Amino acid sequence: MVNVNNLQFGIETFGDIVSAEDGSLLTAGQSIRQIVKEGELADKLGIDVIGVGEHHRPDYSVSSPEVVLGAIASVTQNIKLATAVTVLSSDDPIRVYERFATLEGLSNGRAQVMLGRGSFTESFPLFGYDLTDYDDLFNEKLELYSQLIKEKPITWHGKFTPSLKDQDVYPKTDYAGLETYIGIGGSPESIIRTARYGYKVILAIIGGQADRFVPYIDLYKKAAAQYKMPIQPIAVHSHGFIADDEEQAVAVAWKNIKANFDRIGLTRGWAPMSREQFDGETKSGSFYVGNPEHVAQRIARTIKLLDLGRFDLVYGAGNQTAAQRERMIELYATKVIPRVKEILTKEVVS
Repeated sequence: MVNVNNLQFGIETFGDIVSAEDGSLLTAGQSIRQIVKEGELADKLGIDVIGVGEHHRPDYSVSSPEVVLGAIASVTQNIKLATAVTVLSSDDPIRVYERFATLEGLSNGRAQVMLGRGSFTESFPLFGYDLTDYDDLFNEKLELYSQLIKEKPITWHGKFTPSLKDQDVYPKTDYAGLETYIGIGGSPESIIRTARYGYKVILAIIGGQADRFVPYIDLYKKAAAQYKMPIQPIAVHSHGFIADDEEQAVAVAWKNIKANFDRIGLTRGWAPMSREQFDGETKSGSFYVGNPEHVAQRIARTIKLLDLGRFDLVYGAGNQTAAQRERMIELYATKVIPRVKEILTKEVVS
């Protein structure tokens, strides 16, 4: 049963380039500054978490999310600061630890690490890695990261990572380690791995109905019990768009989410998104699009179905305007989240 009092709600952006009101695109710098403004707004409105993605391609503005999160930290007080995700496979686990430990100190304990293997692969050749080592890279680097966050001298030898002998890494955090999530797209192996390390799970549900992830959550709980690890609250992130008017929300989302998915699909062999597919995702799939009541009803159903502890809405997909993005954040915080809690509370009481 969902614990409404402990529910968390977040927003995530992959750093999509923002559109001006006349339809022209802003620069990457302008888009980054807009994200900082949105983080400040989300904090003032009481949203629990903001996540910023890492990408190395022209349609996204952020390749160094920790830098952007550091800027958000300087203008906020309470909101947790997460990546969405850090591509650990093509990164250096030592530098990942150091960057997040620095963010942790800067933000007074609000840093949140979200690690992933990377659904985009541009970072692999960029940093000199072979995609044939895709799984081995993540496995080795996750093991090293897991040793580093113990914040004790480490002796280590690996194939893709530097050898260390009784080496300390700095800075140390003021708190009990770094809060860590593993981003999972639906791989049983990833679920089991996450349970073995005792990390938190965030499911990336970007297509299809949420129901299909029930077996993965069951597998996670069984694996955590087998490894004698705590069963952590499950989180989900999915795309969406909210507007005051249902028709406006659908029109904006159809234009921008379709363009975004079609662009990505060119490199992944996806067929262009049809209107039938979009409408299906909006009605009962993974797109949370509509007016506040419609979106709240759908989020509440997903939270109840999967017994979630956190729901993150991925906003800004495609080239939405700053005004559209900011209004969506306002509606999410002031209308949707309270309504979701109300729906779930009534169901618990009844």
